[in-house]
Amino acid sequence: MHTIHEVATVTSKGQITLPKSIRQALGVGFGGKVSFSLRGDEVVVTRSEEAEHEDPAITRFLALLEKDIESGRNIRPLPERLAQRMAATLDLPADDDIQGDVEL
Repeated sequence: MHTIHEVATVTSKGQITLPKSIRQALGVGFGGKVSFSLRGDEVVVTRSEEAEHEDPAITRFLALLEKDIESGRNIRPLPERLAQRMAATLDLPADDDIQGDVEL
């Protein structure tokens, strides 16, 4: 295993760009997830297959939502005016069906 040393600048919002050589070494592309672990005064960055929600309330809410979607309970179409306003805001035709998978 070889060592790669790169430097990234932290922005005013606390963001960094993961250097290309690090992204390539981790096999992380656009939309990929990484995990950060603090070990003493070092940060270890690893590829993350799936980020877990650490907030139990969010986890329970998403599980409840998933159950409702699977069973068809508590699922109703959006009111037409709301759907039209959302489509106008996103600059989309109001009657287009969603194409592809949708991830919550």
